[in-house]
Amino acid sequence: MPKIRIRDAAAFLSVSDDTVRRWIDSGLLPSEVDGSNRKVIDGYALALFARDNASPMEDPLQVGRSARNRFVGLVINITVDTVMAQVELQCGPYRVVSLMSSEAVAELGLELGSVAVAIVKSTHVMVETPQGLS
Repeated sequence: MPKIRIRDAAAFLSVSDDTVRRWIDSGLLPSEVDGSNRKVIDGYALALFARDNASPMEDPLQVGRSARNRFVGLVINITVDTVMAQVELQCGPYRVVSLMSSEAVAELGLELGSVAVAIVKSTHVMVETPQGLS
């Protein structure tokens, strides 16, 4: 599983490094020590924590694109068969699911806890508003 450094975990969760350290110290977020004697967080554990606690982070890919709906997150589930795959991302408080070829999953190196950006480009977007509120 990928290991995430504290400063990167803080960026994914939109909090400070110190906040992540406090969560680790209080037992809310599990950590371990890597080969360089630094505390790191298992990517999958961070993804699960983010699902319940994080707000969206800025897109780390500074590339111009026409798609405006971009969700940066961590892979929390992958279901693969011989031809197709379903990949689930936890993007802050949002869950994004993508269907793609099994070959694409392998080429992208996707695994539980890895970083990915979901880009949504759709010609049909519905907007709803609750009744009685202005």
